[in-house]
Amino acid sequence: MRKILFVCHGNICRSPMAEMVFKHIVRKNMKEGEFFVDSAATDYDAIGCGIHRGTRNALVRNQIPFTEHTARLVTTDDYINFDLIICMDYENLVHLRRIIGNDDEGKVHKLLEYCGEDCDVADPWYTGNFDETFRDVMRGCTELYNFFNREEQS
Repeated sequence: MRKILFVCHGNICRSPMAEMVFKHIVRKNMKEGEFFVDSAATDYDAIGCGIHRGTRNALVRNQIPFTEHTARLVTTDDYINFDLIICMDYENLVHLRRIIGNDDEGKVHKLLEYCGEDCDVADPWYTGNFDETFRDVMRGCTELYNFFNREEQS
């Protein structure tokens, strides 16, 4: 089973959006038993909070089911227990490394790397544009899923 952790600043906007989108893609492709997917925060700001209403609305508009979610902080155990830790932006990488230390196993990546891009997924907490964030998350999660398919076929 592949274990994937999506990470963003507060774990209320981008990372739970990516978690729900990736779970939806996995479910649509009937691969639920092959993946464990979760999300976490690099900062304490929103620990204990649920999914931001803008994220909920974007998921509903795009017919992506979601489950209850409570923001949590990423831990050093997450580095041990997950195969991949997918960050939404460069700042998340910096904060994540403060928590987990060096990425000696090469588990940490930015989501849009899987689209061949070295850019960040914009934080809708600041931009207010949850639809733009959703489009980037959908592209990134689709390409991440395709990455696993290519890996499986080789």
